[in-house]
Amino acid sequence: MPSLKAKRVTVTGGAGFLGSHVVEQLEQQGAKVFVVRSRDYDLVTADGVRRLYRDARPEVVIHLAAQVGGIGANRENPGRFFYENLMMGAQLMEEGRLAGLEKFVAVGTVCAYPKFTPVPFSEDDLWAGYPEETNAPYGLAKKMLLVQAQAYRQQYGFNAIYLLPVNLYGPRDSCDPAKSHVIPALIKKCCDAVEQGAGEIEVWGTGQASREFLYVDDCARAIVLATEHYEKSDPVNIGAGCEISIKELVRLIAELTGFRGSIRWDSTKPDGQPRRCLDVSRAERAFGFRAQTAFEQGLRCTIEWYRAQPRDRRAA
Repeated sequence: MPSLKAKRVTVTGGAGFLGSHVVEQLEQQGAKVFVVRSRDYDLVTADGVRRLYRDARPEVVIHLAAQVGGIGANRENPGRFFYENLMMGAQLMEEGRLAGLEKFVAVGTVCAYPKFTPVPFSEDDLWAGYPEETNAPYGLAKKMLLVQAQAYRQQYGFNAIYLLPVNLYGPRDSCDPAKSHVIPALIKKCCDAVEQGAGEIEVWGTGQASREFLYVDDCARAIVLATEHYEKSDPVNIGAGCEISIKELVRLIAELTGFRGSIRWDSTKPDGQPRRCLDVSRAERAFGFRAQTAFEQGLRCTIEWYRAQPRDRRAA
């Protein structure tokens, strides 16, 4: 599609963690960005979605809004996470088709991959099994966006693409223990322990699982690149292409935050998917994306951001 300059681009979840970074990069490209906030539009309902299209009159929609959280939140809300994510995506794409939208960018999740996927995860293995149980309802709901995008392209010629970001981290992430992901949760635990003089922190699982992490600014750049340059129906992984064990991650965050106490592993809690590491070659071939932020550098920036937050906002 043409340049995003002066394009009317609507970003669902645009005030959130990833969304706020995407909005910044879109504005740098000269796009006219409409940020969708949940307090203004209930995207789970058809009326809310139709009203959004009437108000924003978008040419491009980037769908980032999601009901999401870590392992604990997924275990407590499987029905809600499935229903709300499915309804948001399905209705946004359908109403976009009816409105004559130029392009729909569906942003999925690495949780859509089967629990036991050969490493590195190739997009060709996306349907080779069932997702890890603790986040399967969320992962499958977001995976339906790929099915819908491909079906709409086939039947209606609708220009929809599907991106699969790996686990993200960086400034502005949620540090709320009830819903945070592993990196912000660990940063909060270690920083708070240092400030309070605590000698121990507790971490879920055994530490044996591995994860790949992508700095949020890199992911935002990938989404903008794909919005401008990618036009195919095949899903595309967005990641850094390397993994780290949770045990090594905890050691590294403890070192960077100055926490010198002990780590107590609660092995009664689940590890989640055993390994996550993406094959990121398709993104580089298709639209020239390669992650640029070194992992330790990104962690330092995230820790600095957390420590700069007022105490009453650290759990937000």
